[in-house]
Parts: sequence; C-alpha cells; structure tokens
Amino acid sequence: MAEYELAGIETIARGICVREGKLLVCRSKGGDTCYLPGGHIEFGETGREALVREMAEETGLAAAPGAFAGAVESKFVQNGKPHAEINLVYRMELPDGAEVRAREDWIEFDWVALGRLDEAKLLPETFRRLSRDPGATFEP
Repeated sequence: MAEYELAGIETIARGICVREGKLLVCRSKGGDTCYLPGGHIEFGETGREALVREMAEETGLAAAPGAFAGAVESKFVQNGKPHAEINLVYRMELPDGAEVRAREDWIEFDWVALGRLDEAKLLPETFRRLSRDPGATFEP
C-alpha cells in the first residue's frame, strides 16, 4: 500500500497567446514560477469552452481559442502530496490592444519574451519548448 495519498488528477485547458515575441503567462502573486493561462475543465465542458470561461472569469476578456496544440501530462508534489494534471493546450487570441489584467486578487498576468521562458520558470517545463518554436505542438 502506498505511503501517501494522491492529491488528484486535474484536467486543465490552457492557452498559448503570443504577441510581439512575448508569451502571456499567469502566476500566483508572489510566486516564483508561471504557467500558461487557463483553468480547470468543468463537467460537461469542452476544453475550448473552459478556456473561454476561465479567461472571462480571470481577465474579463473574450478569448478566441484556436487550433489544438496538444496535451501535456505533468506530475509534481503540491502541499506534500503527489499531484497530476493533464493540460489540453490551444492557440489563443485575445482582443487586439486589450490590456490583460487579473480580476482575481491571487493571480497576475505578464508577457514574457519567448527567449526567457527558462528564466521565468514556466511550468510544466515542456512548455518551454515555445522559446525555441512558438508554433510548437505538444503530443502525449
């Protein structure tokens, strides 16, 4: 029998939004890592629907999800428990000229130069492939 309790496996929709050589990322305020914006897929939603809903909730903006870029599996320890997630990743456009501001007080958004994704500690690390190829796809 395992000596730990699995925290759970989450399914998350994430968006790749690149403007002027910079990738939109999200982080917990005060956090030292970042991730692609998006959020949990709720029962009955498609990944694209979840991405649109999450971006509206978190930024107030109408996201336009595009092509499916792939799926990325990730496992890590969070709060002392093993955790896993499956990320469904989509290309994403936001309204031209729109400023991306968090509507939730625990997160913030930033634009990170594609060449600085390692320095920004983008997680999961698989997403750092975007620094070499902004058109990258992710296959399981």
